Amino acid sequence: MNTVLTPTSAEELVEAVRSTPRVIAVGAGTKPRLSQVEAVRISMAGLRGIKEYDPSEFTFTAAAGTPLGEIADALAERGQYLPFDPMLVDAGATLGGTVAAGVSGPGRFRYGGLRDFVLGVRFVDGTGRLLRMGGKVVKNAAGFDLPKFFVGSLGRFGVLAEMTFKVFPRPPTALTLRLRGGSQILSETANSRFEFDALDIAPGETDMLARLCGPEAALKTLSREIFARWPGEIVSEDPWTALREFRWVNPGASLIKVAVSPAKIATLEGLRCHLSAGGNFAFVSGEAGELDERLCKAGLSGVTLRGEAPLWLGVRSRPAIAQAVKQALDPVNRFPPLDD
Repeated sequence: MNTVLTPTSAEELVEAVRSTPRVIAVGAGTKPRLSQVEAVRISMAGLRGIKEYDPSEFTFTAAAGTPLGEIADALAERGQYLPFDPMLVDAGATLGGTVAAGVSGPGRFRYGGLRDFVLGVRFVDGTGRLLRMGGKVVKNAAGFDLPKFFVGSLGRFGVLAEMTFKVFPRPPTALTLRLRGGSQILSETANSRFEFDALDIAPGETDMLARLCGPEAALKTLSREIFARWPGEIVSEDPWTALREFRWVNPGASLIKVAVSPAKIATLEGLRCHLSAGGNFAFVSGEAGELDERLCKAGLSGVTLRGEAPLWLGVRSRPAIAQAVKQALDPVNRFPPLDD
């Protein structure tokens, strides 16, 4: 289906959902495989902007179509940021698309992933109701934390209209180290006493990138202690932007997010991938058939973000709770099924 609806208000979004038997929301198209389904597309480009921002409470609320870059700039003006390293900011990724894809960056290692920063969501469910779940304050313990189910939901539970996030103060300085040993020292460094912000291995590299944040003088002292344990050097250039923007992926090539524990890293040996200790995941680019076979043998799963590969690779789990949430929020199957 080539039909695209472009609502500019929550009311128009409700009408767009109600008037169409099968819909899927689309953002900036930075992860296009996720929306390649038989459905009318609802473009979120007309629903953008920061609705509320309270720096003293470290929270903001923004419309789903708001570019992450716009949010990052507003937070930076007040010395704040989203520490999980949102991906594809320069490419124009939107807040809603990032939540639906469930994609977190290297900073997830220390601070937690995207789902740990979502406080509340406003969305349209499958029956056309505009609902709000969660809250707009950091301390919110009122029952089941349903907003987190929208993280990585791929638009299968509803169309997000706006979201509330918590944010952190931005550290004064960041320092990146290159450590010898790569995947062989991944578990060792991750479980060490050192408070790394991120531990990643870039595609084609055998060394590990380790990021530290804090006062500059303290970081220099800390780096010497780290080098006494693992050989390496300080990296002068910024390697993180290229990783966050997937600049290592060839044009037209498939990009697949894979959940992988340190014990099963060998499953990806020889493949072009960005490996991150944050959340135990990897981004892989390459031939989908070989990767699918490897994942099935290892009992792992992957989801395709770009390219012509099937949406799901490897072992596909179907948690009963996800099925229950789908039934409750979309009883008429207005959104694509969980397996599609």
